[in-house]
Amino acid sequence: MISPASIATQDSNAQDSTVQTLDSQTDSQALDSQADSQTSIAPVGLGWSGKAAIAVCAKIVGERIDTKAIERAKEPKIEQAGIIATNPLIIKAGTTGCAVILRYGVIVTFDLSLAEEKALLTTLQPYIREPISQDISENLPLTFRPKAKERLENGTLYLQACSAERLQVVAEALGKSVVLDYYETEVSSLFTKIKPFATAIQGKTRKPPKEEELLELIGGTLLIQQKMVGIVEVGEKPDPIWDYPELDRLYRRLEDEYELKERLIALERKLALVSTSVETSLSILQRDSSHRVEWYITILIVIEIAIALYEIWTK
Repeated sequence: MISPASIATQDSNAQDSTVQTLDSQTDSQALDSQADSQTSIAPVGLGWSGKAAIAVCAKIVGERIDTKAIERAKEPKIEQAGIIATNPLIIKAGTTGCAVILRYGVIVTFDLSLAEEKALLTTLQPYIREPISQDISENLPLTFRPKAKERLENGTLYLQACSAERLQVVAEALGKSVVLDYYETEVSSLFTKIKPFATAIQGKTRKPPKEEELLELIGGTLLIQQKMVGIVEVGEKPDPIWDYPELDRLYRRLEDEYELKERLIALERKLALVSTSVETSLSILQRDSSHRVEWYITILIVIEIAIALYEIWTK
């Protein structure tokens, strides 16, 4: 028979166990909440709350930017401004602005004046590889509406929150658009260069293309393809999307607005046409060269036969 004292003891132990379980769940939830707040880094202290809209500018400055070196650098201006987030890198800049530094040579600035942008470029100059002098940029006004649908409408981008991951996604879309602009211009110049080769194939010019020029064009085409596919990864999702899947819809809208996939496909087709044209010209040039060698050999044989006949005749 179980005594009332033992029943009371069991009830007390059960209550203590329940309290401990609830306490542990509460602590776990608190830790999860703390982890989420640490993961979702927001650009605090930029002073955008009182502004109706801020200016966003994406500009290509070089073939590549050494973002890892910027993170490790002891540059006073960068250290004083502070790093907001990484992958891709966001640093504070100017009075109330920031900049996303993309490793494939693009800098996307938020709320910077022309003077502040110029000062930022001067600071980052040592980390830019193979600088590009062409002024190719993409500009966009950005405004924050907590309850609005995140979209690009009438040339203005609407975001629900001012978070680092959203700025990174916007910067990736604008950066890829600027890179496509740059290489579309480069490919157009390649078409201008291969026109004389096509004319030479038709026989409308006496001056055939040089093999060195053809090889240079092939190398330029391969470099563009390698950067578009291997470095910029225009057809791939940005890294922040994998950590924040809810931002996939925002990126898809920007991707459709700037026609990133369509432009990439068109660029790949143009590059394929350039490669085919140059390879055809090179094969024809090599064929003509081999024909000349055959003629040289034939002439040498004829000369040798003539010398032999002359020697026989003189004897």
